[in-house]
Amino acid sequence: MDKKSVYSILFRYGILIILGIPNLFLFYAIFTPLTIKPIFAFFSAIDSASYIVEGTNNVIFFKGYYATIISACVAGAAYYLLLILNLTTPMNIKKRLGSIMFLLGMFLILNLLRIFIFGILLTKGYQYFDITHAVTWYFGSTGLVILIWFSNVLLFRIRDIPIYSDIKQIYLDIKKIDES
Repeated sequence: MDKKSVYSILFRYGILIILGIPNLFLFYAIFTPLTIKPIFAFFSAIDSASYIVEGTNNVIFFKGYYATIISACVAGAAYYLLLILNLTTPMNIKKRLGSIMFLLGMFLILNLLRIFIFGILLTKGYQYFDITHAVTWYFGSTGLVILIWFSNVLLFRIRDIPIYSDIKQIYLDIKKIDES
């Protein structure tokens, strides 16, 4: 394994450790406003009486309901998982940056759509709102991350497997050294 490959692995995994240490703070700091502001704009377009409740930055009044956008709605862990999948897969920097933009952008768009749809369902008195919301959260979010990752794999023609490809390369290099 050449020095460039070693540095690449150390850098990629180091970034993941650094980003994960403060309890995903950076993901929530970035994606909370990127989630709340568009949702508020969407709700305001439908109901001009919508507003963000004074003294909060995450409670939106919409059509007679208070919707609290909590950290689970923002889904910082899902963004982190998508970044883990990206950074643990060997690829060149240009492909990696495009892939990261696609992964995070697509998840943001689909998450905004999910929150907006649930906001509309709530105001329509949807009989199964609670169960639908819970099932979507527990199972749909996992499926969404998987769908986005495999779309990314197809779009960017990624042939390596996260983590496995790095371990395999390290193993082959160690084996090569032992045989010398």
